[in-house]
Amino acid sequence: MVAPADFTGRRRLTLRRRIVAVALTAAIASIVLGATATAQSQPPFGDRWKNVPAKPTAPPAEKLPVSVEQAFYLIRSTLLTLNDANRSGNYTVLRDLAAPDFQAKNSAADLADGFADLRRRKFDLFAAALVAPELTAAPALDGKGMLRLTGHFPTRPQQIDFDLLFQNVSTQWRLFGIAVATPPAAAAQATPAAQAKAPTAAH
Repeated sequence: MVAPADFTGRRRLTLRRRIVAVALTAAIASIVLGATATAQSQPPFGDRWKNVPAKPTAPPAEKLPVSVEQAFYLIRSTLLTLNDANRSGNYTVLRDLAAPDFQAKNSAADLADGFADLRRRKFDLFAAALVAPELTAAPALDGKGMLRLTGHFPTRPQQIDFDLLFQNVSTQWRLFGIAVATPPAAAAQATPAAQAKAPTAAH
């Protein structure tokens, strides 16, 4: 038989354990409810960004048919080849480097006649190798897919105006039309866009 004192002690211990268990259960419930309330007070993660405005995207820049560096190369190489032809009187190399259609419509003798004035005046185009050209318009393709490069070299006392047309032949830009003028720098106006009907040589 259990003594009354011992029984009373065990009973008190059991009551204390029940009280502690109830307290822990209440505390856990409070934490869970608190966490649930916190989570429910905010929208789901994916929904938080629905109203964030998207960053504006810049419109794509218009792509040039050639870079400025490529344009300068085509201009310089063409005028320096013409300069060599004027100095030697032999326009065969200039013609051979041009597009097939240009070759078909212009013989070396035709080119010699077209640039006779530059040759007679012994006008040196070597400045094309030293001075950067100034384009009157960005490199562009015409309705036939020809590359047009127009502008001048700001040389003194006469500037060098040029109007060049190139045809894409097997992924290479080859001369299709050429016009060169050397007006006095002070009175020179912006080079007008010449009509590109057929390959021509002018001065």
